[in-house]
Order: sequence, then C-alpha cells, then structure tokens
Amino acid sequence: MKSRRQFFAGAAAGVAGLAVARSALAGLPEPALQTSSNTAAPVLPHSGRPYHPVVTLNGWTLPWRMKDGVKEFHLVAEPVVREVSPGFVVNMWGYNGQSPGPTIEVVEGDRVRLFVSNQLPEPTSVHWHGQRLPAGMDGVAGLNQASIPVGKTFVYEFQARRPGTFMYHPHADEMVQMAMGMHGFWVTHPKTSHPYISEVQRDFCFLLNAFDVEPGSKTPRVNTMLDFNIWCWNSRIFPGIDSLNVRHNDRVRIRIGNLTMTNHPIHLHGHEFEVTGTDGGPTPPLSRWPEVTADIAVGQMRQLEFQATEEGDWAIHCHKSHHTMNAMGHDVPTMIGVDHRGLIQKIQQLVPDYMMMGERGMYDMKQMQMPLPDNTAPMMSGQGQFGPIGMGGMLSVLKVRKDQKPGDYSDPGPYRFPAGTVAREWQGSTPAPARAPQHASAPAAASVVKPRGTGPHH
Repeated sequence: MKSRRQFFAGAAAGVAGLAVARSALAGLPEPALQTSSNTAAPVLPHSGRPYHPVVTLNGWTLPWRMKDGVKEFHLVAEPVVREVSPGFVVNMWGYNGQSPGPTIEVVEGDRVRLFVSNQLPEPTSVHWHGQRLPAGMDGVAGLNQASIPVGKTFVYEFQARRPGTFMYHPHADEMVQMAMGMHGFWVTHPKTSHPYISEVQRDFCFLLNAFDVEPGSKTPRVNTMLDFNIWCWNSRIFPGIDSLNVRHNDRVRIRIGNLTMTNHPIHLHGHEFEVTGTDGGPTPPLSRWPEVTADIAVGQMRQLEFQATEEGDWAIHCHKSHHTMNAMGHDVPTMIGVDHRGLIQKIQQLVPDYMMMGERGMYDMKQMQMPLPDNTAPMMSGQGQFGPIGMGGMLSVLKVRKDQKPGDYSDPGPYRFPAGTVAREWQGSTPAPARAPQHASAPAAASVVKPRGTGPHH
C-alpha cells in the first residue's frame, strides 16, 4: 500500500486522457483533506475575483491555487468514514476525507482546472452537474471520456460560464458510487451585479442524501432502490445537523441539491421564501411567488431566499414524516389501540431487552431508552429546551437573533422567549365539546348483487 505522499508524488505521471494546457502537467496542487463534521467558517477568496462566500452545512470549501491565471483544485476520490451523528459512523466513499466532498466556489468567467485522483477500489469519473462546458469534460465514463483507473489522476479544464448553484458526482458505476456518498456542491458566483441575483448576508448550502444502513452495521446496502432508513443533509442526521445561525433582518439564501431516490418537500417555519434559482440559473423575479415549502425533485437544485424578520428558533425540515425519523424499521406492526397491559412483563421474562411500542402511537419512543445494536442511529432523539423534539433525520433549526453579529455563524444557544409568548397549559374550566346527535337506528345490512350469466362465477 502506497502512502499518501508516495501516491501523489507519482500522480502527475498518471494525468492523461484530457486535453489541457502543458503547464497543468508541471505539478499537482497539494490536496486539502478534512475529516471534521463541523460546519466550517466561510473562506474569503485569497486570489482571483472577489465574492461573498457560502457556508456549507456540516462541510467546508475546497482551497485552490492560482496558476497562470487558472484556478486549480485537487479532488481525491477515496473511501471515507463519516460521522453521521454523534456515536454513529458509516463507511462511505467521498472526496478529500469526507462525504459529501468539499464545496467548490468559483466566479463566473473563471478558468478552472480540476485534478481528480482515484483512490477508490474501482474506476470512476466526475460529472459537473449543470455546467456549460466542452462535451469531453462532461464526465460520463465511456461516452465523454475513459474512466479514471484506480491509482491514476485525470484533469478537467473549462470556463465557469454562468453563475448559479450546481453539484458534482460520478457517472461511472453511479448506483454504487452515489449510494456510497460520492457527491459535492459547486457554487459559481456572479462576476458583477446581476439583475436576478440579490445581495445576501448569509448564504448556506447542503445536499440531500440517503443511505440504507442495517442497524448495527457501518456500510450502506447499495442495491437498495426505495427502502432507505437514514435520510441526511450533507451525510448528517438531526440532532447531528448544525443549525443555520443568522442575524435578525439578514437576507438569507439557502441552496439545496437532491441526490436521493425521491423528492423532498423542504418546509421552513416562521418565514416565507421565494425560489430564486435552480441548476438552470437564477429565476426572473416575475416568475417567483411566496412559499413556505419547496418540493425538490431527484437531481434538482433550488435556491430559497427570504428576509429573516422573525426572531426565534424555527424548524426547517423535509415534510415527508418518515424522513424525520432516522433508523426506523418498516416491518414493525401497528399496535395503536391494542391493550397489551401485562403482556410486556411476561415477554421480558424470556427476552429481557424486549420493548413493545405503539399502543398510544410513537410519542413514547421519544422518552424511551431502547436498547440498540452498536453503531445504530437512535430514532427521533433530538432534544429542545422544552423536552424531546420527536424528530430526527432531515431537520435543522434556523436561529434568528437580534444580537448575532454580522458574519458570526456561531450557535447562539436556545432562544429566550419573551414573557407570555410560549404556549402553555390552560388553567381555567374547559366546556364539554358539542357533538352531533347519535341515531339509535341500526345500520342497514349490506347486500351483494351477483352478475347473471350462464357460466361459472367466482
């Protein structure tokens, strides 16, 4: 096994397959690696055109170097171990130490050169989703290029021709590679003021992804088509997803891309937003309308923008209820309304860890400490200042504060509710509800009319 230094010392010899400037072959930029699952601070550009950077939720932005007027990046496709939530890790494939890979930020008009080194156990490629570029740089293995062999490095080079929200992912054995977590965000900032692109004070981005991880295991089942159980934002599940922390009255942009096998209606509490862009580009203002939920289909990107006018802690989540549960088994019978008093004690004499759930719905699960196999994500385990939240998976919190300083992305902690503004138990008398009168007449007996005919009937 080569060390990382030995691998990259010889990687330049493997640069092949794509026509690039001769200067690109002189040496590779040092690959930056990141294993922390915390949200990194925004990175101000150190060279090239200026821009307002994005913040990748539970992620980071890939550094670059300028060489002869070209922005050079280095992606390393490799197996990684991702902490999906505290105490729960998953074996994935990703880029530069993480899944998703680092966000790539450029400016409209930039000439971009991307070195991709393959440390996976099989060939790969990279498709630059939504980009206008030469066909030979589009990254579909076999159609636009040869696959990147194991241990080799290919280079892609093109101009970032239009501003917008994009992503990158393989188009080589993508059922396995994307199911293992290979993807990343790409943001192209406008080079000058744009009539359809507003100035914002906070600019967040994350990808929607999903895995099928058997409780107690660490490696996703890549052949799964629909029965996923770990629904993530940037390969993290609530309560492991960081909050989106903003200053009161900030203009906020949230960029979201969907690489799961289903659509996700993303719902924001407390505010209305507009969809201001897709992976096709910024949307004209006359095409927008206020919304609180945006449905993001498979392979789509959406930009949501709003003014953070309401102080407080506001949920933002997928509105498919099973996507905010975490590792739920789909073969558990429904026991609502079934009186099983006394039964659980008898069963526990044979199976001490047995727990019966569902007599009163799933609410009790929020407070139970159910015994789980090692390395299993607990269901609905998030806690708030008033108790268990009862959701997990695709959920985070938008925290709007008047005292949050400009550019400060740190978590301000729980919201301090003004007196009299929290729902509370009613202490007065409660009148009996009015109900419709019940009729004593028995319901009519059902009858069956059989078809007439000469032949036999079933």
